[in-house]
Amino acid sequence: MIEEQLVGRGIQDPATLQAMRLVPRHLFVEDAMRARAYGDHPLPIGAGQTISQPFIVAFMTEALKLHEDARVLEIGTGSGYQAAVLSRMCRRIYTIERIDSLLSKARKLFDRLHYHNIVSRIDDGTEGWPSEAPFDGIIVTAAGPKIPEPLIEQLADPGIMVIPVGDHYTQELKLINKKNGNISVKTIELVRFVDLIGSHGW
Repeated sequence: MIEEQLVGRGIQDPATLQAMRLVPRHLFVEDAMRARAYGDHPLPIGAGQTISQPFIVAFMTEALKLHEDARVLEIGTGSGYQAAVLSRMCRRIYTIERIDSLLSKARKLFDRLHYHNIVSRIDDGTEGWPSEAPFDGIIVTAAGPKIPEPLIEQLADPGIMVIPVGDHYTQELKLINKKNGNISVKTIELVRFVDLIGSHGW
C-alpha cells in the first residue's frame, strides 16, 4: 500500500507516510472486508458510508501540512481511520460524526489502540466545534454543495482546510488557505464522496 499506492502516486510527506504505516487499516473495516482493506479503493462501512481509499486519505492528510503541535477538526468520523492517521501526526484531533453506530465503533477502536488524543462527538459537523476553535487544520470527509461558513470562521490564521465540494455525483477537492486575514481557494483533485448532511450541507 505505502510503496505502490502512496509513494508511487506522489505522496512524499514523511509524517503522512509514517502515520499510514502505523495505523492498522484492516481493523477499521468490517470483518468480511479485511482481505481488501489495503486495496486501492473505498469500502463500505455500514449506514451508507465508506472508508476512503488509502491514496485519498494520504493525499488529504498531506495537503494539511500539519506540525506535531497542531489541533485538527475532522468532519465525518466514519470508521475512524482518517482520525487515527491524523492522531499519529499532531497533538489533538476533534472529530464529529452524525451516525451513532459508526461513532460507537470508532471510539472502541480508538480505546483499543490507545489513541487517546482523539476527542469525538455526535453533532452536525457543518456547524464545526466552536468551543474548541480555532483549528490549525480542518478536514471534511463528505461532500456538500458549498464550503460551510462556520468552518471557514473556525479555521486558524494561518490554517488549512481540505473539503470536497460539488453535486451528489462528482466533486472537486478544495484546498482553503487562511493567512493574514486572506482566504484563498483552489481545486487540487477530482473526487467522489458521500453526502455532507447538515445545516450547511445537503
